[in-house]
Amino acid sequence: MTTTPVRIHADHTTTKRLGHWTTATSFEIRERRANTVLDLRSPHIDEGDIEIRVDLDHALLKLLVPDDAVVEHDELRWTGRGKVKDSARPAAGEGRVVRLLGHIDSGEIRVHRGGVAILSAMFSREFVEDAKRAHREGGTTTVDDPTRTS
Repeated sequence: MTTTPVRIHADHTTTKRLGHWTTATSFEIRERRANTVLDLRSPHIDEGDIEIRVDLDHALLKLLVPDDAVVEHDELRWTGRGKVKDSARPAAGEGRVVRLLGHIDSGEIRVHRGGVAILSAMFSREFVEDAKRAHREGGTTTVDDPTRTS
């Protein structure tokens, strides 16, 4: 079990972490005028709640989560405009909890699940590289759906 948080710092750039990229349940995201995509659908991520501490300044954080994940964002502090967009939110208590903490200054967090999460992962260079690898090795892709066994 990983105890130190995974730190991602993005400044005027796009950062994507897709597929089986970590086993951690704690993250620190700092963004300034940047975009970050975090894939939290992998079965390799340790059991328990996932905690994401954010410091976003005019930035976008996109979370790819399992269909039954509950995203809690009551402890976020806001300056300026912004919101958490989670249109397919499940009822509380059904699945894994993803807790968002920290400060957002004119930023946004988008939560993608199911087919939308798969499409978000597929429209990336990481998916193209994963598809090439799967073709060479005769396996299947895992970036689009990390729950799929190869």
